[in-house]
Amino acid sequence: PGAPAVGWIAFLEDQVRVTQGDLSTYTSAVGSARQFCPVCGTGLFFRNAEFLPGVVDVQSATLDNAAEEAPGAHIQVAEMLPWFDRLGDLPRFERFPSGD
Repeated sequence: PGAPAVGWIAFLEDQVRVTQGDLSTYTSAVGSARQFCPVCGTGLFFRNAEFLPGVVDVQSATLDNAAEEAPGAHIQVAEMLPWFDRLGDLPRFERFPSGD
């Protein structure tokens, strides 16, 4: 929830380690654990031992080499917003538009 799409990259649990800082965890009623930075709120990890045993999903935009990790599939599209496929048709701005 909260965004129409999030880029994730899956790793095995033993391939992921936090080398500095702390994590905050939100665990839902269905056993999903979302971890994020308690200082800035950036989402980092998703785990669900029932549906993805031994797997950690990492928000790919947080990787040091995020531009090198292109997506390979669209997953969980059952509830995709109807306008999502048309995003490529919208105007693009490198920064905020001027409003003129």
